[in-house]
Amino acid sequence: MIDLTESRFSETETVADSFSLDKLNSMATENPEETIRRVLSSYELGRKLHQLRMKKKIALVDLGRHTGLSASMLSQLENGKLVPTLPTLARIAMVFDVGLEHFFGNKRRKGLFSIVRSDERIQFPDRPDSPTPAYFFECLAFSTQDKSLQAYLAEFPSRLPEEVAEHFHEGAEFIHVLEGSVAVRYEDEEHVLKAGDSVYFNASEPHAYRGVSKRAAKAVVITTAPRV
Repeated sequence: MIDLTESRFSETETVADSFSLDKLNSMATENPEETIRRVLSSYELGRKLHQLRMKKKIALVDLGRHTGLSASMLSQLENGKLVPTLPTLARIAMVFDVGLEHFFGNKRRKGLFSIVRSDERIQFPDRPDSPTPAYFFECLAFSTQDKSLQAYLAEFPSRLPEEVAEHFHEGAEFIHVLEGSVAVRYEDEEHVLKAGDSVYFNASEPHAYRGVSKRAAKAVVITTAPRV
């Protein structure tokens, strides 16, 4: 599993350090407000607010009197031009006698189908404070609610065995290597996977992985919850 808390890595430089640091430094930055707007847009807060207001047959001006917000601001919230704060949503929720979960629950009553575009993802290092991250990862389905699995696109710079730490978690894990080579350590034995190779294992056993090719390796990593 792409674990953000258990792994610990050495700061000793390796042949891939320059690549990793360049990758980290050149990582596309996104305005915080743009990130919030993009993530919250999947919840369709404005549409839900508009539906509540229409159902109760309350005009914007009247809703403004009840909430202490201007009709102009409420209109912009409904049209998605403004990102509501939690205090603002709480005041609106109280007027309509609904909980905040009304705004952050299921998007619509229909089958689960969620698309994440490639330019919507953000790449993160495993540890933001590490000068030599063991891997970088992107969440492939970050906007999907009630997921039965977690999917990541991972990038593994070359690392020495002593630079990666074992970790474990509940459930199963699947790794499919797309580029380069990744070494997976499991039950004290290391297995090298090349492009096109896959591995499935019980993630409750200690395991670790590291890049072993000159160029950083890439792989799809999927983790699942334990069977009931």
